[in-house]
Amino acid sequence: MSATQEVSFAFQPLLSTRTGRVIALEALPVPSTGNIHGLFKAASRAGQLTQTDIALAGHALLASEEQDPSIPLHVNILASTAARTDDLLHYLLPVLRHTGRHSRDVVLEIGPPFCQARRADLLSGIAKLRAEGFRIALDGIGDGDAPLALLAEAAPDMFKIHSKMLTNPDDPAAAAMLEAVVRLASRTEARVTAVNVTNDNQLVTLSRLGVRAAQGEYLAASIDDPKRTQALAEAAERRVTAVKPPQVTDFMHPALMLPATATAEEVRATLAERPDINGLVLVDEAWRPQWSIDRSRFLLIVAGPYGHALHAKRAAARHADKPLLIDREATGMELLELVGDTDWERTGDDVVVTDESGRCVGVVRASDVIRGVADMKVEQAASLNPLTRLPGTDAVAREIDRRISDGQMFVIAWLDVDSFKIVNDSLGFAAGDDLIRTFGRTITEASSKMPNVMVGHVGGDDFLLVTELDEISALAGVLLDTQWSIEGMPVTVSLASLVCAVNSVSSYREASALLAPLKKQAKSVPGSSWVLGRPGSDRIDVLRGRTARGQTHAQQPVA
Repeated sequence: MSATQEVSFAFQPLLSTRTGRVIALEALPVPSTGNIHGLFKAASRAGQLTQTDIALAGHALLASEEQDPSIPLHVNILASTAARTDDLLHYLLPVLRHTGRHSRDVVLEIGPPFCQARRADLLSGIAKLRAEGFRIALDGIGDGDAPLALLAEAAPDMFKIHSKMLTNPDDPAAAAMLEAVVRLASRTEARVTAVNVTNDNQLVTLSRLGVRAAQGEYLAASIDDPKRTQALAEAAERRVTAVKPPQVTDFMHPALMLPATATAEEVRATLAERPDINGLVLVDEAWRPQWSIDRSRFLLIVAGPYGHALHAKRAAARHADKPLLIDREATGMELLELVGDTDWERTGDDVVVTDESGRCVGVVRASDVIRGVADMKVEQAASLNPLTRLPGTDAVAREIDRRISDGQMFVIAWLDVDSFKIVNDSLGFAAGDDLIRTFGRTITEASSKMPNVMVGHVGGDDFLLVTELDEISALAGVLLDTQWSIEGMPVTVSLASLVCAVNSVSSYREASALLAPLKKQAKSVPGSSWVLGRPGSDRIDVLRGRTARGQTHAQQPVA
């Protein structure tokens, strides 16, 4: 029995860091004894490395027959194998036909060592694989020997980075490297996936930085954990806006449906009668979508030379795709995430909207949602303060009401520049604007690593902060330790904060009313100051500043 016949395959899911959904499966070889590195070493010593790697790729395809064919499959090959594409395709294409998979549904992950492949041969091989319809990923980025020039020259569909880059999510150097890869991917219309992710903190960081997918044993072991999906969804929507996001139903069109047993001729005739639609949905007896037919792809097959004779009386489902489904309660942003996570060639397909029973209730076009979300973004931009580009009062009010509704404890803080009118009167409005911009940048930068902080600029020199209890001290330190000045004029600030325990306030209006006297108290304390109060208590703690007796109060931990 050959080495490859003694290898089984585990299928590890790639999850969207935005939604927690499975977006692909990677076939990982598992030798009956030892590990895959040992198998490759033995094959290399025997002069059979490429042959073994090709055989493993073919076995991975065969083993995937039991997996959902609608989920893209990732198959690993060595860079040296990708440089010998003729041998690879000679073996792989017949196996692919046997499994019934399309090459467009297979992502070939090219991994290290890259030094064993001539650059020209590797690039030529990648081009041949693409010509056959395969997608290309470069593996081992950040933990292998992939040359930087290759990342640009190969223009892969996906970069796979190692989570070692996220061992310390707060490490600025690691974050900068990761951001550089994400930026490169966005410029080349590629995606980024992190491998060997081991904890939720890494997931939240990946989502915040724009890494769209992640995988690892930790994720595979808890793939059905609803708390993880919820955490990812919340991490992806940290930025609160004053504008309600559009719903899928805002863009829904009636669906044109035919029975799942419809023939290609019946579908062709229906499309001919309805030139205004992008496609149709094939449903079962209960109106549950089974297949989705895209007009362009379908007509390309059945309306071409000999197409009618070959396909007219046969089932239309043979030329259909598994439908892209979304619940009718979903938002437009969730639909865009779904489209972004699906196959590259289907990003323009209609998405089928279903009810709670899984029945088709309509379709939406991604282009309509993109326009709607763009309009929303324009409306959001209009609600931002023009000086600082921070959200205004409405956004803060929504965030506080949300936290109250969710039964959360939070802190609302009011930051104010002391004697700001004197700055404007003495130095002019331009200097005052510069000072406000500086405050906005400083607060934004200080809160950027605090995912539960929201900063709003509610007008003039007034800023509102909504934070967790353990975050307000760090923010206060930054704001009060800074020696503020504008054109040589020293400036002090006042910070008033209200610690809102669960059920201690009922609305944003009540919280703001309780915060107003605290701001007045902070303004009465000489120098840069910070006072803190709680609903239902007359006690006001001066945590920073000087009392009327001239005693200085240093910052104390908030309890």
